[in-house]
Amino acid sequence: MNQRRDLGLVFRSRTPIVVIETEDESRILEMLQTMVMERTSNDYLPLFRWTVTDGLQRQDIALEPQKMNADPGDVLRHIRAVAKPGVYVLLDFHPFIADPVHVRLIKDICLQQAEIRRHIVLISHKIDLPSELEPYAARLELALPDEEERMQIIQRVADEWSASNPGSRVQADSKAYRMLVQNLAGLPHRDTEKLARNAIWQDGAITRSDLPEVMKAKYELLNRGGVLNFEYDTARFADVGGLGSLKTWLSHRRAALRRDNDAGHLDPPRGILLIGIQGCGKSLAAKATAGAFDVPLLRLDLGAVYDKYHGETERKLRESLHSADVMAPCVLWLDEIEKGLAGRGGETGTTQRVLGTFLTWMAEKKSLVFVVATANDISALPPELVRKGRFDEIFFVDLPDESTRSEIFAIHLQSRSQDPAKFDTASLAAAADGFSGAEIEQAIVSALYAAHAKKQALTRDHVAEELRRTRPLSVVMAEQLAALRLWADGRTVRAN
Repeated sequence: MNQRRDLGLVFRSRTPIVVIETEDESRILEMLQTMVMERTSNDYLPLFRWTVTDGLQRQDIALEPQKMNADPGDVLRHIRAVAKPGVYVLLDFHPFIADPVHVRLIKDICLQQAEIRRHIVLISHKIDLPSELEPYAARLELALPDEEERMQIIQRVADEWSASNPGSRVQADSKAYRMLVQNLAGLPHRDTEKLARNAIWQDGAITRSDLPEVMKAKYELLNRGGVLNFEYDTARFADVGGLGSLKTWLSHRRAALRRDNDAGHLDPPRGILLIGIQGCGKSLAAKATAGAFDVPLLRLDLGAVYDKYHGETERKLRESLHSADVMAPCVLWLDEIEKGLAGRGGETGTTQRVLGTFLTWMAEKKSLVFVVATANDISALPPELVRKGRFDEIFFVDLPDESTRSEIFAIHLQSRSQDPAKFDTASLAAAADGFSGAEIEQAIVSALYAAHAKKQALTRDHVAEELRRTRPLSVVMAEQLAALRLWADGRTVRAN
């Protein structure tokens, strides 16, 4: 109703050009037809539709279709020559609009608006209006279906299924139904109906098993730029050794992010920054966060955001962040954020704009998007990013202690079909002093290769031998790690 009201105001203000960027053109045409039919005879505006394939045709009354004025220039000359009011909807006119002759014709029509009330409605997926025509135009954004409209769309699809299956009704789990209504948010009418149809027509039911496929399909519809990656396999915190403080912190905020019934009074969490030593589980913790919250995980590749054309980098980032908003509730993971937001040689100006766009979104976002950013090099992080208030908390992920190393050995041995009880993980943990979780995993992998080459079953001695061969990062880069720990002390919260 608000869109019809806004469009009516534009018409009453006698704005000659209305620009609507959408792929849901049938919905706009239906809205326009309803609006003109509701007008009184004194205020009636005939409705016409033009396409390059069918030409200009009357829409508000039933007439025999006739192909006339299919040429873009011809239809504009026709509109200029007609001395009667009307609404002219030009579909996919964007390839022709920059032609100088067409610009002049449209401008002529606009200049006659005081004497002859004619409105040109341009509908396309993207319309770059020439600057000469901007003063005569108004842009109307087609709102996405709200919760009530999404419920109506689902009901309509369910009624269609019941009509095609006499005697049967769509079976719906109440919680799954509510989650389906929520998960379809952010899509236009056409896509909302398509995903609802996929969920219902598969088995005539709405169940929790439908939701992952709905989210996957929704992501594929939104991610047309290739900057966001949908991580289908999220980890569990049971697969992450240590990080006890981080696990507790996240568990206290799960209900608020998911908007559970008993958490309505809590502010939703915004995100965390994980800083620490390479290979100690920051990326795995980001995946496990999505698993702990039971929400989709999106990975934003900041490197892929950068574009050689002016303005495209910021546009791609804004579109990616908008897609994350639409996918909410979700976790947005920015891995090694310093590489995307630190200075990039001659692109420093672009980098600053990217940083500004990201920080503005972080400060103003209302959606249930939980940001997990990871970083290895704190010296490359912009000061604006790490100041208090940007993230809910900054965690420091240090090398695992002895008990955590034992836990990590058990996790990786078990994941490779080995019985941890046969390996004396406590003694292996003592031998792996200074090793990161990734280095422990690699020692087990190398030991498996060595045992296989000798046609032997994997034993503790194989793993211990690989540990002796390895010089961990804590030895190779001891000075850098000491400086990192010194910076983190007092500035961050320990995740371990």
